[in-house]
Order: sequence, then C-alpha cells, then structure tokens
Amino acid sequence: MSNTAEIIGKRLYQAGCRRAFGIPGGEVLDLMEGLKNAGIEFFLTKHENSAGFMAEGGYHVDGAPAVLLATLGPGVANAVNVVTNALQERVPMIFLTGCVDASDKLTYTHQIFNHGELLKSVTKASITVVDGMVDVSIDKAVSISMDGQPGPVHVDVPIGVASKKQHTNDVTNEKQLLVRNIPSPAVPAFGVELETARKFLSDAKQPIMVAGLDVLNQSAEEEVKKFVLDFRIPLITTYKAKGIIPEDNPLSLGSAGLSPMADQHLLPLVQESDLILAAGYDPIEMRLGWRNPWGKKGKVIEFTAIPNTHYMHQADLSFVGHIGEGLKTLRKGISPSPVWESSEPKKVRNKLKSIFSGRQKWGPGVVIETVRKILPANGVATVDSGAHRILLSQIWECYEPRRLLQSTGLCTMGCAVPLAMGFKIASPERPVVAFTGDAGLEMVLGELATLRDLKLPVVVVVFVDESLALIELKQRRLGMLNLGVDFGPTNFPKVAEALGGEGRWISDRSGLIDAFEGAFERRTFSLLACKIGHKVYDNCF
Repeated sequence: MSNTAEIIGKRLYQAGCRRAFGIPGGEVLDLMEGLKNAGIEFFLTKHENSAGFMAEGGYHVDGAPAVLLATLGPGVANAVNVVTNALQERVPMIFLTGCVDASDKLTYTHQIFNHGELLKSVTKASITVVDGMVDVSIDKAVSISMDGQPGPVHVDVPIGVASKKQHTNDVTNEKQLLVRNIPSPAVPAFGVELETARKFLSDAKQPIMVAGLDVLNQSAEEEVKKFVLDFRIPLITTYKAKGIIPEDNPLSLGSAGLSPMADQHLLPLVQESDLILAAGYDPIEMRLGWRNPWGKKGKVIEFTAIPNTHYMHQADLSFVGHIGEGLKTLRKGISPSPVWESSEPKKVRNKLKSIFSGRQKWGPGVVIETVRKILPANGVATVDSGAHRILLSQIWECYEPRRLLQSTGLCTMGCAVPLAMGFKIASPERPVVAFTGDAGLEMVLGELATLRDLKLPVVVVVFVDESLALIELKQRRLGMLNLGVDFGPTNFPKVAEALGGEGRWISDRSGLIDAFEGAFERRTFSLLACKIGHKVYDNCF
C-alpha cells in the first residue's frame, strides 16, 4: 500500500512531471518524500515566487504541468504572485501545499488561514485532498490545470492525510490511471457559418492573421504555419507566440503587445485588411490600443480555445475548439490566390525593422542585437518586465516557438532569472540568456546562489541605469516630478563573484562579445552588467 504523498507523486509522474520547486517546511516533508520516491526531483530555491517561475521554465520544455511546493502560511502567501502569473500566462501548474488537519483548525491558530480563500481568484480550482480519494483528487487537479486554457490548481494536503496509507489501484498500470489523456484535437463546431467563413477567405484580397498563445497551448503551431505560408498571409503575433513562423520570414510582421511605436504601423494595416483571422489570439497580452482594433471594413474570423468573454474584441464568426483543426477545415476546397498587391505589409515590416534597430554606438538596442547574433538560432532568452522588455520583444527574432520567455499577461518583475534556470534544468543542451533590469535583478539576487548551487551556465545580462526607467519615462511624459523611481548603484560583478559566478562590467559592443567567450561551457553563471545610462528609452518603443 502506498501512502497519500506517494500516490500524489506517482500520479504527477504519470502526468509527465519530473521536477518540483519550492522551499520545504515541516508540513510538506512527506510530500517531498512522495515526489522523490516517484522519480520527481525537488529543487530548493530562495523564494517561492522564484520556484514557481523555475517550474514554468521547465513546462516550456516538456509541456508537463509545473509543480510548485510550499509550506502552509507564509509559504503559501509568498507564492501568490507566481500563481497569479500562471493564471494570466496560461501555465498549467500544480501548487502543492501542506495544511493542518480539520480537527486541529478548531483549536489551533498559529500560521493558519484559509489557503483556498486566499487563492480563489487566482486559481482555476482549489482542492483539499480527501482521505480515501487521493488518486481522484490529484487526477482532477491535473485535468483542470490542462483543460481549456491552462492554469494553476491549488492542492492542499492535510498533514495527517499525507502519510496515511491508502487503498488504491496499482498506479503503475496505465490502463487504471485516472489521469486524463488529452483527446485527439477536436474540430470546432461548424454549422452554416462554415460556408460563410470559406467565402470570406476565398474573397479576401488583403487578409492578415493575428496569432496568440493558445496556438502554442494546443500544439497547433504547424497547422498555423502551413496556413500562413500556403495562403501568403502576413502574420502578427503576441509576444508569447513569437516564432510560430520564423521571424526572418518576409510574412512575419513581428509581434505586438506593449509598444505604441509598433502599434502606429501595425494597427493601420490591420484596419486596412479585408479579412482578419484571429488564431488562438488571447488579448490578455495587449495594451488598450488593441481594444476593438479591427476597423469597419474587414471581416473577422476567430478560432479560439474558449468562448470570448473578455470583450476586448468581437468577431463576425467565432469558432471554439482546436485552432489547427479549425484552420484545416476552413481551407478545404479553397486554392490560395494572390493577396496584398499593394505590398503594404512588406513596407510595414521594413519600417519596423528600421525603427527597432541598435543604431547607436551603445545602448539597450545594441546589447539586444549583439546577443541575438551571438546566441544560436535555437538558443533561448528570458526577459524581465520593464522598459528593456518592450524594446527586446520588438527586436529579438525567434525562429521557433517558446524561445523567448516572459511575463506578458501579468507583466511581473523578477521572472527572467528563474525562468532561465527552469528551462536550463529541463533542457541542458540549449544555451540560455536571461535579460533583466537592475531593479528586477535586485528583487531576486538570492537566486544567483541557486544558480551557483545548480552549476548552471546561464548568462545573465543586466541593463544598468539605476532607475525604474519605464515608470520614470511615464512620469516625465505626464509632467510629474521624479518620485520613487531612482536608486543607488550596485556592483553587480562583485555580487556575482561573491555568490560563486563570473561577473563583468560591459560598456561597449566588443566587450559584450568578448564576455560571451566560453560562458556556456562554464559550470557556473556569468553576469554581464551593461551600463546603458539614464533616459535611453525615450524614443525606443
């Protein structure tokens, strides 16, 4: 007979999970043992928030739910940010926590509050494991986390239940597993609207596609890519959908989300289009300029994973289901025809390339372009929130999906370094670079010690300007006083060396190139502190 913790570990292992991240407490020691005995490796971090981002980094490699472990009380409270991030970034996450038994709650109050109530608005579900129904509890959590748009599910495990032996099926027998097998992609429900949609497509002379994260969540990249290339339809992606087609392809117009400068060119093109295909497009990544963006002349066909309840935009036809299967059904019997005789998409693409380039001798754009040339095509970058992220998301080319990781729905700081660590652990053969601002790095300096302990050759590129540059820029544009945005200098190379890494100050392109020499072969991290100066983002995005 297995105990509760062992059953949870075995079920998660059968669901594809191989790693868990967090900080232990006495209330979750049995859970840690259960995960280990099932073959799930536990990684100690310095903060629960970072642990969740590390878990997400691994999810982007293998697609299995991220596993975050925290003890009761402060452990749960510390993780609220990253759980919220998982909800808004559509990341399947199993958040395992310990809790006191129901009988103890009646007379014991130390560190005790209702975990489920705290997490109610930022999780898809909160489940307390029930004695005798452990397998059902964890299987249900996995299923909910993966269904529709992925997201976090909280699983509270009472201390007394965690170590208790359970009568259950032999979990090594896959036929008896309750873990849901993802069914074959279902074709969206087409009715009389199908012929209308096909007419829209066959009549279109200036079509455009806007694709989002749900294309990746449904593993529909190849179907979308084939549709775009066959019909020669220009493609705009959200930041997290970058790489659906290689961004050096002439049909790629790059990404949109937070840059008003990019929107000045992309939105008029969208409004000029006579057909807009929204493929897995989730507007949670977009700024207000993308509210009702289609204009009046174009027809809109939407392929979406879940019904549209956000009302950021509407569509003439909306098909709910598998995006790739929907596009395959739509195109049946339709032969591609010439589109965009005006070559306007090409002009927009060239204009954006011209705007977002490192024209200066030195600055954030030069840093980004230089590292992109150094990193191989299949290399992975992560980026923290801030002014540098907006610029990087426009400049950085992706040639495959999930090669630029960031927080674009919640836009939280402190994510780049742990995301890079989690990805590198799950895919050690790929070179990984984390881009962060100095303020974002100072939030998670402790995780440099985690990098050291794990002996991960991640390169951390820090944009040093001693300011919350994006907020400072907004203050100036609004005519406000400089308030609460500037801070003192930190000697980041010295900090890196003190924590067991390699550190260097960088002030020009050649120094940056030299600093990457041998960095991916080390058994520790490299921190490159790039001095970029003040007010360098004024005309960048």
